[in-house]
Amino acid sequence: MRPLLDTVWQRRGTSWIWDEEARNQICAASEVWSLRQFLRAAREPGYWPEDLPSNDDQTLAVAGLDGSLDLLTSTDAETWLGDVVKPAVLSFQDAYAGGAALVFWLPSGQNRIRVQASTDAVSWLCHAPHGHQIDFGRVLWGEANEYPQEILLHNGGKSAGLFHLRIT
Repeated sequence: MRPLLDTVWQRRGTSWIWDEEARNQICAASEVWSLRQFLRAAREPGYWPEDLPSNDDQTLAVAGLDGSLDLLTSTDAETWLGDVVKPAVLSFQDAYAGGAALVFWLPSGQNRIRVQASTDAVSWLCHAPHGHQIDFGRVLWGEANEYPQEILLHNGGKSAGLFHLRIT
């Protein structure tokens, strides 16, 4: 997976971050939307705010995706990601014409996102009781594995998250 040292992820595209320093660069904790707020905005016409809450009107940070995935079986989780979450991401992209960043805050993501080194396929490891893996990349970006990038805050630093410029 290609590393990304640029801050483009803070201004456009969709990211899944787990590094607290990265989250603090884009928003205060009080500015983070719940997953419920995010999904409501996608369903209700005109609900997307004119001004985004974070990063000088450039970013919307969302928390709660990880907990929701943990509550579902692998089949239900993949269906929900494809039928509910992905259309919401697409709605966000359309509402801001690709000129804003959507960031999912996944505090435990570093230990739960798995990237297959040979193919760059991305999966999500769910917690018990299900303990399964969700084919995250296939469901959300159709296995366009050359597009996601690994967010690094500085050269030689640990992974802070994943970035995808445009989900289709």
